[in-house]
Amino acid sequence: MWGHREQHTPRWRRIGKIVVLCGLSVLVSSTAERFWFFVLLGVLAAIVLLIHAWWLPRNGINGWTGEPREKYYALRGWKWPPERQ
Repeated sequence: MWGHREQHTPRWRRIGKIVVLCGLSVLVSSTAERFWFFVLLGVLAAIVLLIHAWWLPRNGINGWTGEPREKYYALRGWKWPPERQ
């Protein structure tokens, strides 16, 4: 789903993120009012914006492209250059 930015993350973790976020969305929308579902969406959007617009650039990484890749890989704990499969 996230393309090259998640290529070294295990498949179970990538799928798990989607399942957890969808499940949380369904849970909130079915147990609380629609207002709280939109609050959840706003909070998640604010977290993404905070990471990509402030935290990544603060660490020397472009929040849109993930470059330079060396720094992005180091931040994620991956090896650079990536190993060929």
